[in-house]
Amino acid sequence: MSVGIGVDLGTATVLVYIQGRGIVLKQPSVVAIDASTRKVLAVGDEASKMLGKTPGNILAIRPLRSGVIAEYDVTEAMLRHFLQNACSGILKPDIVISVPSGATSVEKRAVVEAAKQAGARKALVLYEPLAAALGAGLDVSAPKGHMVVDIGGGTTEMAVISLGGIVVSRSIRVAGDAFDEAIIQMVKREHNVLIGERSAEEAKINAGSAVHGRTDEFEVRGRDLVTGLPRNVTLSSEAILYAIKPALEEICSGVIDMLETTPPELCADILDSGITLTGGGSLLYGMDALLSEKTGIRVNRFEDPVAAVALGCGRALDFPEIHEGHVAVLRRLA
Repeated sequence: MSVGIGVDLGTATVLVYIQGRGIVLKQPSVVAIDASTRKVLAVGDEASKMLGKTPGNILAIRPLRSGVIAEYDVTEAMLRHFLQNACSGILKPDIVISVPSGATSVEKRAVVEAAKQAGARKALVLYEPLAAALGAGLDVSAPKGHMVVDIGGGTTEMAVISLGGIVVSRSIRVAGDAFDEAIIQMVKREHNVLIGERSAEEAKINAGSAVHGRTDEFEVRGRDLVTGLPRNVTLSSEAILYAIKPALEEICSGVIDMLETTPPELCADILDSGITLTGGGSLLYGMDALLSEKTGIRVNRFEDPVAAVALGCGRALDFPEIHEGHVAVLRRLA
C-alpha cells in the first residue's frame, strides 16, 4: 500500500503524519553513534537520554542544526529509522517534508535526497511557515493576508501568506535552542556552575517566562567550575527572563521588521485576523502576550503548536498540485 506522508524534520523534534491516521510518531531529533565506526546505536527517545552522559566511544548528536542538515549520513539513518517504525507496510511513500523558509537550494536538495535514500518514492519540500498555516487550519488560498510565526528549536519562521503563497517571509536562527544556551551561559556566569542542555531546557519549561509576573523556581544540577564538585542552583523565573531577553528581543524585532515590509492591504488583514503562533517555542509562558505587546496585534496560539507543521505537511498531500513540485505548491494551492 502506498499513501502520503508528511514529515516535520525539526531541529529538536521529528513528527511523522500519515494520511488517514494523523500524527503517528513524535521523537527527539537525536542519534547516538559509535565514534569510530559511525554505526547508529540509538535514535530518538533512547538517544535523547544519552545526551551529555556518553563515554568517549559513543557520540549523542543532533544531526540537524538551525532547521537544516548538519550531518547528512546521520540524518538519513535517523529518517529511515523513523519511517520504518511509523510506516510499517507502506511501500515507497510520497513524502512532503518541511524546510525553513530561508533554506538554500543546496539545503533543500539535501533534505530531498535524504528522504529518497530513506525510502521515499517522491520527496517534496514545503516551507515551514506555509506548512504551519495549513496545519493551523488557516484558509491560505483566500485573497486575504495571514501572518504565521513558528518558533521551533533551531529557527523562528515567520511569513505573511495570501492566495496560497508566501508574500513576505523571514527566517532567523534564534529559537528554543538559543533560549537553552542563554540559560546555560547565565548559570555559568552568575553561579560558576556548568549545566547541560537538558537541565537548561527543563528550567525553561518549568520556570521560564517571556514576560514579568511569573514567580516559579526550578532547581538545576551541574558541576561547580571552582571546586569541580556537583552543585545545585535554584533559578527563578525572573533570572531566566533576564537570560533569554536578548533572544526574545531578536524574535520580536524580526516580526516587526517583516511587518514593515508587508503590503498595507495585507497589514490591514493581519490587524483583523491577528498573528497565528505555532511551534514548541510558543509554549514559553507569556510568549503570545509579549508578541502582542510589541506589535499591537492580537496573537492567537494554535491549540497544538508543536504539531502544526506536521499537520500542514499532511494537509498539503490533499492538493494534487503537490505532485508537480514545490513551486506548484506555493503558486497553485488556490
